[in-house]
Amino acid sequence: MNAVEISNMSKVIKGKTILSHINLSLEQGEGYGLYGHNGSGKSMLLRSIAGLIHPTEGIIKVFDKEIGKEISFPESLGLIIESVGFWPYYTGFENLKTLASIKGLISDAEIKHSIKRVGLDPDDKRTYRKYSLGMKQRLGIAQAIMERPDLILLDEPTNALDEDGVELVRTVVREEIDRGATVVIASHNKDDLSLLCSKFFKMNDGILKETEGAQ
Repeated sequence: MNAVEISNMSKVIKGKTILSHINLSLEQGEGYGLYGHNGSGKSMLLRSIAGLIHPTEGIIKVFDKEIGKEISFPESLGLIIESVGFWPYYTGFENLKTLASIKGLISDAEIKHSIKRVGLDPDDKRTYRKYSLGMKQRLGIAQAIMERPDLILLDEPTNALDEDGVELVRTVVREEIDRGATVVIASHNKDDLSLLCSKFFKMNDGILKETEGAQ
């Protein structure tokens, strides 16, 4: 059973084809790189896999369950698409604890461990609105991995990070792949893709094509 199976999927919005006849199979426990220019459809493809938009035609299955029919969203998913919305007057820990309470899968200690993994202090009393852009990005990564999801979708995961932050996030992503998660990274940073992914796909005007590397 593949982690993700997409069959002849297209998305049309206001008469414009955003995704065109996508066919994609992603195996469990692998890292996949997705690249292409702005507006090429990368984020829209991630949104489709996450169940945030429904295809105009075609089928998307995540762990053998069809999105939009058998399930609304993947049952075990970590996600960053564009900017992550957090509560501005909560601390980082309070934000993640609130999100974790939805499923109730992890303890406070596990939440704090996830925060530490991305180089933040779980006991920091500053509220999210006082975070730097890099700290906000790190917290977004922490929320994506904290419940040890089977599928992780990351859109530009190293945005706004300094050199140390980039290396730390790359380490975390490697650890998640080694754990057995399927990770899809959409990025303009081809070093991220080359260092973390075993297969690569280029998106161009809504058309997906597998390539030999992040060219």
